[in-house]
Amino acid sequence: MDLLDDPVPGSNTPEFSVSEIAGKVRKLIEGELGWVRIKGEVGRVVLARSGHLYFDLKDDRNVLSCMTWKGQVSGLGTMPEEGMEVVAEGRMTASGFQSKFSLNAERIAIAGQGALMALLEKRKKALAAEGLFDDARKRPLPYLPEVIGVVTSLQGAVIRDILHRLRDRFPRKVLIWPVAVQGANCAPEVARAIAGFNALTPGGSMPRPDLLIVARGGGSVEDLWGFNEEAVARAAAASDIPLISAVGHETDTTLIDFVSDRRAPTPTAAAEMAVPVRHELLAWVEQASARMTGAVSGGMQRRQQRLRDLARALPRADALVEGPRQRLDVTGGQLGPALIAGVQRRKVRLSEVSGSLRPATLRRSLEAERRRLDALSVRLEPALARVAAAKRERLEARTARLTPTRIGQDAARKSERLRDATARMQAAGQRQLEGLHRKLAAMDRLRETLSYKATLARGYAVVRGEGQILTSRAAAEQASGLEIEFADGRMKLGGGKSAAQKAASKPPEQGSLF
Repeated sequence: MDLLDDPVPGSNTPEFSVSEIAGKVRKLIEGELGWVRIKGEVGRVVLARSGHLYFDLKDDRNVLSCMTWKGQVSGLGTMPEEGMEVVAEGRMTASGFQSKFSLNAERIAIAGQGALMALLEKRKKALAAEGLFDDARKRPLPYLPEVIGVVTSLQGAVIRDILHRLRDRFPRKVLIWPVAVQGANCAPEVARAIAGFNALTPGGSMPRPDLLIVARGGGSVEDLWGFNEEAVARAAAASDIPLISAVGHETDTTLIDFVSDRRAPTPTAAAEMAVPVRHELLAWVEQASARMTGAVSGGMQRRQQRLRDLARALPRADALVEGPRQRLDVTGGQLGPALIAGVQRRKVRLSEVSGSLRPATLRRSLEAERRRLDALSVRLEPALARVAAAKRERLEARTARLTPTRIGQDAARKSERLRDATARMQAAGQRQLEGLHRKLAAMDRLRETLSYKATLARGYAVVRGEGQILTSRAAAEQASGLEIEFADGRMKLGGGKSAAQKAASKPPEQGSLF
């Protein structure tokens, strides 16, 4: 038997604890790999309550766990979504307590334009399903906004083109909210700008815009990707202010174009949509004013002609009073004989009544009435005493109820009723007086309308001769003197021709008197 046992193979290999071997593996992975870029398809995505982001990258054979700490999420650039093909950059690390290795992702980018377009189509379908692209929710643009808000970058030609076009067409107040128009900061800054303009108070120290323009020049899909982010699309859809999107050139299309109220092919075109041309507007106003003046003048002329036509259809004043005047004459002629006949009938009736009156008859009637009066007088004194006693009792009862307090209350109630009645009478009288004033004013306007003096004001005249209105040339020649009434007064002229002059002169030619 040997003093020493035979050595066991591998017995001189150093021993490690679990934590030690886990630490060595972590150092080996972090030291060898360091900063890496990994391309793959995004699988499971979890945003924990703590703010840390966990997701998987996979290909057709393997799956790699990835995490992004809360402080690193804002710098990712692109938030991973399940099914996206991305390139993730970060540092490899290992977790000892689970014996797993993973990628601490610090930046994420879309892998290729095809993947970008696929993601764009996916977002477009999701937003369209929510109804954010419906034409029914799009609002009309204000015709002439007082204040226009512009969301764009201060660098570049976009803002200069917009301001120049607004100044040429119709100068307006412009508020500019500078934002990044590409890169990781583009989407959050544009969304905040749209929400910030909507948060302004109308009529405040910083006026709220009546119209918004979100603008950017042309570029590649990657350059314009910030306007394809869901946050920007939802901010544009939630805007209470009408919004024009002018992102890229005419062939470029982003998500904000679908949710905005109007899409402009270029920033310059957005400015043209925002305001009309001032000179064209002034010309239109002048044309409309001329048409309105012509329409009013034509309407007045038609109404004047209609009034003249109606005036010719009215009967003469003499014809209106001829019938009543004849009835008055007939009635006046019958009044005298009727009065005489009435007096005669009453005289005969009086003679018939007075013939039956005799002194003896009157004495008998007088004696009978005296006897009846004596009989009634005997019963009168007791009756008066009873009535007086009853009245005295009622008076005493009422006197007992009449106290100074009650008298005052009754007087106050009656005074209040008197004041109310007086106020109502005054109000009724005032209303009646106002009604009479309005009726008088209406009748006065009607009198002015029907008066011939309104016709005189339009250049006509009234010719009178010997107190009569002359309506023909022959009547004017026969008159001994003429009086012509104009709108501003009357004037007298000499008389017409004498009989000898009429016989010696030949008939006048056709024409007016003057």
